[in-house]
Amino acid sequence: MNYQPSQGLQQFKNLVGIKFQLYNSLFTSLPFHRIEKTGIMLSLLLTICEEGYLKKQSPEQILEEFFRKHTAFASEREKADILFRFVQYVERQIVLFDALEDAAFRYVNDMSGTGTVKHLLSEVLRTGKEEELAEKLKDYSVRMVLTAHPTQFYPGPVLGIINDLSRAVIENNAAEINLYLQQLGKTPFLKKQKPTPYDEAVSLIWYLENVFYHASGRIISALREQFPYVLSKENPVIKMGFWPGGDRDGNPFVKADTTLRVAEALRGAIIRCYYFDVRRLKRRLTFKGVDVLIAELEQKLYNNIFVPNQRTELTKEEILEVLTQIKEIIIYQHNSLFVDKVDNLIGKVMVFGLHFATLDVRQESTVHGAALAAIASKEQLLPQHYTSLPPARKLELLTELRGTAQPELYEDDLIRDTLETVKAMQTIQQLNGENGCSRYIISQCSSALNVIEVMALLWLGGWDKDSLTVDIVPLFETVDDLHAAAEVMKELYENPTYRQHLKKRGLTQTIMLGFSDGTKDGGYLMANWAIYKAKEELTRVSKEYGIDVVFFDGRGGPPARGGGKTHRFYASMGKNIANKQIQLTIQGQTVSSNFGTIDTAQFNIEQLLHAGISNDLFSPKEVTLKGDEEELLQSLAQESYVAYTKLKEHPYFLQYLNEVSPLRFYNETNIASRPTKRKSSGRLELKDLRAIPYVGAWSQLKQNVTGYYGVGKALQSLEQKGKWAAVKHLYDHSPFFKTLLDNCEMAMKKCFFPLTEHFSRHPVYGELWSLIYNEFELTQKYIFKLSGKNELMADYPVEQLSIQMRERIVLPLSTIQQYALTKFQEIEKSGDNKPMKEVYEKLIMRSSFGIINAARNSA
Repeated sequence: MNYQPSQGLQQFKNLVGIKFQLYNSLFTSLPFHRIEKTGIMLSLLLTICEEGYLKKQSPEQILEEFFRKHTAFASEREKADILFRFVQYVERQIVLFDALEDAAFRYVNDMSGTGTVKHLLSEVLRTGKEEELAEKLKDYSVRMVLTAHPTQFYPGPVLGIINDLSRAVIENNAAEINLYLQQLGKTPFLKKQKPTPYDEAVSLIWYLENVFYHASGRIISALREQFPYVLSKENPVIKMGFWPGGDRDGNPFVKADTTLRVAEALRGAIIRCYYFDVRRLKRRLTFKGVDVLIAELEQKLYNNIFVPNQRTELTKEEILEVLTQIKEIIIYQHNSLFVDKVDNLIGKVMVFGLHFATLDVRQESTVHGAALAAIASKEQLLPQHYTSLPPARKLELLTELRGTAQPELYEDDLIRDTLETVKAMQTIQQLNGENGCSRYIISQCSSALNVIEVMALLWLGGWDKDSLTVDIVPLFETVDDLHAAAEVMKELYENPTYRQHLKKRGLTQTIMLGFSDGTKDGGYLMANWAIYKAKEELTRVSKEYGIDVVFFDGRGGPPARGGGKTHRFYASMGKNIANKQIQLTIQGQTVSSNFGTIDTAQFNIEQLLHAGISNDLFSPKEVTLKGDEEELLQSLAQESYVAYTKLKEHPYFLQYLNEVSPLRFYNETNIASRPTKRKSSGRLELKDLRAIPYVGAWSQLKQNVTGYYGVGKALQSLEQKGKWAAVKHLYDHSPFFKTLLDNCEMAMKKCFFPLTEHFSRHPVYGELWSLIYNEFELTQKYIFKLSGKNELMADYPVEQLSIQMRERIVLPLSTIQQYALTKFQEIEKSGDNKPMKEVYEKLIMRSSFGIINAARNSA
């Protein structure tokens, strides 16, 4: 029987909707202070909020009416106390909803349907494309890079409870569910201190050990079963990357010793995983000739983890050799008994080696220039007047560089750490293998010189010119940098020294493209189109110079930061964009929401694998955009860019965001080690503001400007120019354009303008609020005209219902946050230093946690 979307919707209603009502009632019976009354009053508040917004009341009016009619509270302190209890209650409701969704995932989604490995293999067999798949899998892979971007508002213990609660729900274990809800009631959601970069690494290593390790094992086993000789240790198809402890861009707390410590933790974690798998295997492999081999391997793994100062030489190749030997003995002497379990472990070792995930080093381009300037002034390795030289001369000098710099000569922490980090990369490769730390990413890259500077610093740090086993990855982020990217790469490909380096790296160049800063800079349509065009141009230029280009996408959770229906983007790229590999960042919240359980991780990894393979094997010709379609998209992008730029240049734009949203409080949430601004200047400037707090602030305002602004004006403009039929044809026939607008709908579905409608009457912000609201309405009107539907996300009923339920749960929280912001500003403007100012500040921050967590991919 074929799976129908309506089945998934009904399952969602049964397993999530109904169970949420059922288990939610358990909260009121928990043995905590005044909790029963809190639950009843919260229910009442939700109704009052819904009715109040229909009457166009402000959050302040709604809550004051609630206090007046339904409580006897007179003091501000008493009112704040009940609001804090509401926040705590809603936070736990959201956790329950997350756990129920995770538990229902395999019943709501078709685990064998379109986009899965099972479906892919059946399609390959049906169409007789076994040879094409075998050829594709020789060098195709998906690399998921886990990052410590500050979008994960759940502390580690709460994530653990979600995981355990999901399992108890699947097992229908009411007693355990009740216990976990009690635990949840007692577990604090607030982090009193910022995590260190090492703390962030440890929390993400949990996902590697408990989720990615098992999900990847399942996928590789399925592929190896069908195509046993295709997957190799050179290209294991699934690859993991890791940024916590390596990403020092704008994060002064990441040092060389942090990087070394995280690499050690990654090595220890993967050996631990192998050890437990080998122990389980040992209980089954009790046969002659095999038992001794498995026992020796177990002992070696044990020594490497648990015995102090007993770390023996151990390599990925050695583990694979022993397992292959065991496999052959089982096949030839023991009727292939349990060979599938050995195969599963072989697949995991191929994927994870002794590194678990490649630890990427990332730093901002100006730091490298500053480091070389410092070296020129301190050592005889560069001319003292180096900084005053033109870029072309600097390039010449850097490619001719000889000698090694001495980190201990430099008092400046940043300069010394830059040199020590380069040395640390060598150490990690010796311990964890080459894949342990083999990429250096340059953010804010805008020239060929930026790339050559890093190559020079690697040499100065002790790397040999002829054996530099590091890929240098430029990251292009702003709209201008994306437009110039092809010329930058052309200059690099023509540079003899860099060309020689690429030869040693298999004539492969990885280029990273940043969605977040692109959207902040140019708006939703322009950012996505600029990246699409940059990929086309970079593919063409790289092909011209005989280079295999690999794109690494810096994607966040929401559509505004390159998230949303990511796999659909990759399936819609067409033939003009290189897709030998899919590489993308998995950030913060997206890790727990899309890869939080083995089922969700397996499903989403398979969707990515399928997207790149199907694009090559089954992609119809019309997926690739034609010339006239590209012109149309260029016109749309340009029109939207003009509209978004006009909004950004509004005199009160940043002031509005800073006062009306919780933007200014982001840095106090203690969710990440990294500051919210690249520079620590007191004045708020858009260019210094990081994309995460920028996009997250709009999402908490329930306005999501970065996910749609300019789209409506662009569509209207083309209709007025008589091009509507062409736009409609593009929507109906281009998966790329359709996916762009699908993601736009997701961002809009999470908007709720009644929350801030009172600002439409504000003397300063009224005009700005109306601009945003009118663009939302215009965009919605034209999306309905294109789709023929009359509601947002109509093509995705399960996700639509999930968003509706989550937004309803969180409505009191959004109301409380806006109320607290109003009260905070009243005190601030009065100049009084009232004790309640700090209380409202905490209330604003606490509300942020629940609002962001409920949206699952809003930051």
